Order: sequence, then C-alpha cells, then structure tokens
Amino acid sequence: MNYKKWILVAIALFAVSIAIGVILTLVIPNSIISLFGEDIAALEELSRILVPFSALTAILIFIKNASALVLSFVLSPILCLVPILSLTVNGWLLAFISSLVIQEESLGFVLAGLLPHGIFELPALIIGQAAALSFGTMAILALLKKGKRNLLLPNLKQNLRYLLVALALLFPAAIIETYITPLLIS
Repeated sequence: MNYKKWILVAIALFAVSIAIGVILTLVIPNSIISLFGEDIAALEELSRILVPFSALTAILIFIKNASALVLSFVLSPILCLVPILSLTVNGWLLAFISSLVIQEESLGFVLAGLLPHGIFELPALIIGQAAALSFGTMAILALLKKGKRNLLLPNLKQNLRYLLVALALLFPAAIIETYITPLLIS
C-alpha cells in the first residue's frame, strides 16, 4: 500500500473517532465526564505549569508531541496498535473537549484555540501516524512473509522521512500554541 493510502487510513481513523466522540458526548455526557474526571483534573494542573509566552512551555509542548509521534512509530510493529490508538484517542478527546468548551464558551472560542496551531499539529499527527502505520504494517508483513523482508529497509527509510516532516511541523505548532493561541482565547 502506498503512502497516500496510509494518509487516507489515518484521516479516516481520526475522523471516525471525532464523530464517535461527538456522538458519545451528546448521548452520555455526564458518564464521560465522570470517567475522565481525574484526567481532566491532571490537564488543568498541567495548564498551570505550562504558562503562555514562555520558551520552556513551547519546548515542553514540542517534546511531548514529538516523543508521542516517535514512540508511536517505534512501537508500530506491534500490530499497529499505538498509531491506531493515537489517532482514535486524539480524535475522540478533541471532540469531547471541544464539545465541552462549546457548551461553556462558544464555537468561535474553540476554533480560536485550535486552528492557529492545529494547522500544523493535525497534519503532523496524520503524517506521522500514517508513516507509523505504513512501517508497522511492513514490519509485520516482513515477519510473516520472507518475500517482503527486502522491502522493509526501503519502507523504513521512506517513512522516517515522513516522520521527520511531521516532527518539523510540530515545531511551529508549539510556538503558535505558546505565543499566539493565548492571545486569541483571552
């Protein structure tokens, strides 16, 4: 399967998880809030540490996002579970948190908080996870079929390039999230 198809697979997983997140939030919002109450509290604590307009915040955001992509890529040969989970959980959380913020604030507030850095961060997520899915699938095929083993190294090299593109996109996303997004949502 070529890389463009993996991009479409990644987009589909992400989009379906967003749709499921919206539906679950509308159907059983209180159950979801109670289920993730501790996680929401941890995010609120993290938001106190990561202050806007700080170089340290931008660096920490970049490191967190970059390490998540790299870890997903490295662990992708384990049945592609980590890239699949990353796409679905991120899509679901985006829908869930956006739905809650829309109820508290407005759609404009959510868009102001997501779009500036999301223009870079969401493509980075899709590109990086598509590379992870492609490499993970090829690694699995190489284990199962001798004839595919000679394709593993070229696939790894190609997907490492895509991963580097994704990582490069995370740098402006972290800067925008630190320095521009707070201006738009304050």
